[in-house]
Amino acid sequence: MNYTVLFLCPHNSAKGVIAAAYFQRIANRRGLAFVADSAGIEPDNAMNPTVVALLKNEGIDVSAYVPRPVTRADLDSAHTVITMGCDVDDQVPAGVRVEHWDDVPPVSVDAPVSANKIRQKVSALAESLSAHQKEM
Repeated sequence: MNYTVLFLCPHNSAKGVIAAAYFQRIANRRGLAFVADSAGIEPDNAMNPTVVALLKNEGIDVSAYVPRPVTRADLDSAHTVITMGCDVDDQVPAGVRVEHWDDVPPVSVDAPVSANKIRQKVSALAESLSAHQKEM
């Protein structure tokens, strides 16, 4: 059974996409049964070009990704929900782990700094979830 982590940000064109991409890459490299997804509260019409270029330089292609709104099904199927600059606490089903990463700086201010902060948080999350999954 896959464990789903849903990364939410306001527009689903920057931080949530970066986090999902990094998390999925870690999960794949470690052979973990984790699936990353991302969505937004008020999605943009297209990806942030800075994010597309930043991830492309790291070997991750999100150029075809289209930002999308979070759905009830997304929230119901997630095991962990990570928010960055938005709040869905009142919509998340009981028992679902929720973390707020509101200390991640905006990509529009400094994309590399934002990406590094996300990378650190994603790595720590993957470690935590891996340890928790082994206990189950």
